[in-house]
Amino acid sequence: MGVIVVVSSVILVNNSRFGGAALLQNLAYDIALSVRQAQVYGISVRGFGVSNFSAGYGVHFDMSSPTTYVLFADALTVNGVYDCSNPINPTPANCELVASTDIGRGYQISALCGTKSGNEKCDYNTLDILFKRPEPDARISASNGSEVSCTINPNQCEESARIIVKSPREDEMSVAVDAVGQIRVQ
Repeated sequence: MGVIVVVSSVILVNNSRFGGAALLQNLAYDIALSVRQAQVYGISVRGFGVSNFSAGYGVHFDMSSPTTYVLFADALTVNGVYDCSNPINPTPANCELVASTDIGRGYQISALCGTKSGNEKCDYNTLDILFKRPEPDARISASNGSEVSCTINPNQCEESARIIVKSPREDEMSVAVDAVGQIRVQ
């Protein structure tokens, strides 16, 4: 009986550890798929609102809300970043929101990183990854408060971005996006 209890305990502990790792990996792949969806929308002819078929599409991350990220259409103010004048009551007239994704179960975005000139910096407050027709390339804007738009000023573009996600047990995975449009989970 004691042997069965010990073996069962070991199996249950390892099972919960495996389940947590699988959920973290699923979250990382969900974020990567959202970025890929923005890329597909951005390089195809997908309308936003009634008649806007030229909008770029992107994904917005904000550390003030580490359990949410937004798929957006760069349509109201064409600046390459997510704009929403009324986040409490978003409508296509006041917000570029296409879809908002909530992360649950204690998982969250732990850091937003950008790379310029080969140097990675992981203390950004916001990160916007935009795709606009006809190129599959990503326009990556990262900022720490003041708006930074690499669509308006290409010198402000990041070479790559990394979104680090964390489990309740402090395990981490990341989603990397290069300026050439390559998306990978690490």
